[in-house]
Amino acid sequence: MNQELIKIGQRAQAAEDILSQLDTATKNAALNAMADALDSHQDEIIAANKEDMANATAMPKKFTDRLLVNAQRIADMANGLRAIAGLADPTARIDRGWINADGLQILQRRVPLGVIGIIFEARPNVTVDATGLTFKSGNAVILRGGKEAIRTNIALAKILRETLAARQLPADAVQLIEDTSHELAQEMMNLTDYIDVLIPRGGQGLIQRVVKTATVPVIETGAGNCHVYIDRDADLQMATDITVNAKVQRPSVCNAAEKLLIHQDVAEKFLPQIAQALMNHGVQLRGDERARQLVPAMQEASAADWDTEYNDLIMAVKVVDSLDAAIKHINHHSTHHSEVIVTKDIARGQEFQQRINSACVYVNASTRFTDGGVFGFGAEIGISTQKLHARGPMGLNQLTTIKYEITGNGQVRQ
Repeated sequence: MNQELIKIGQRAQAAEDILSQLDTATKNAALNAMADALDSHQDEIIAANKEDMANATAMPKKFTDRLLVNAQRIADMANGLRAIAGLADPTARIDRGWINADGLQILQRRVPLGVIGIIFEARPNVTVDATGLTFKSGNAVILRGGKEAIRTNIALAKILRETLAARQLPADAVQLIEDTSHELAQEMMNLTDYIDVLIPRGGQGLIQRVVKTATVPVIETGAGNCHVYIDRDADLQMATDITVNAKVQRPSVCNAAEKLLIHQDVAEKFLPQIAQALMNHGVQLRGDERARQLVPAMQEASAADWDTEYNDLIMAVKVVDSLDAAIKHINHHSTHHSEVIVTKDIARGQEFQQRINSACVYVNASTRFTDGGVFGFGAEIGISTQKLHARGPMGLNQLTTIKYEITGNGQVRQ
């Protein structure tokens, strides 16, 4: 095992011991100070990011949007920290308490997970969001970002660590691994003595590699093969607006829609208009046979298309026979992230919500709302697509667990 990685783990555990005992006011003041520091070091962060952007020539253009950091995005990161400071501290809460038949007082208390490891790709905002959320919830974080964003991540981590140190708080609450090799990432996935949980942030390839090879417990996040289903009694303008927003507003992110399903009863009327609206925004459409009969400009969809997360201006389109057929298709091909039904029939909308096996299921709203900030969590450390421990956008509460504190007066069990 890499000795420097072990030292990072040891420092994280030492920091977490202190963090878990900090009061809420101290944590909030530090978060606001970190936000102010990001604002005041804006030029330094942007200069580092320009170097990363200049070196990102091999990165597909669709991913450079995630890498870019500008004044607005720095302001968004800083405001995210301030929003986290304004949220209730889960570790200051006792979930419930009771006295059992033996006279024991039992308290169920919310406590930090411990040391959280995050392996992520070219998304510098993760450095800040993860630091804010883990710090407020009393956890230490070890970050390993991709090589494409290394200069930006180093600049951000330096500012955050210096701010903590200036307030006599443990800088090792956040540590960035600067070695971006796959070998070190693999060792991090096996750092079971020091990391309590590992969260991958990135494309499906990264996520599945971590899930399949890590010995540290993993919370699976991110991959978003998201669907919009237009039901038989949908409002055409609403269906068009939601579909275009879900696909076009920011196509490179995990909550962008990748598939459009449409009920056969309205396909002839609806699909040409929705398809034209999408194509007006530069979306390449790939359809099944029935969809291409209605919109001949579509390319033929392959079997692989139904399982592909494009992160691009591409969308696959399918005409389905019924609500039941749509639900079965989505549950089979989805990554269980976010799905939408557009319908005037609330009962059919509720059936869709109840039967779809995904973290976030919408009636008459865009998938783009699946976001920790939008949900009121301040920020998110990821969007969990699994069922154990956490599901959907992960905020402060999802970075804690529980313990039981039991107080007696001499009881022994008979």
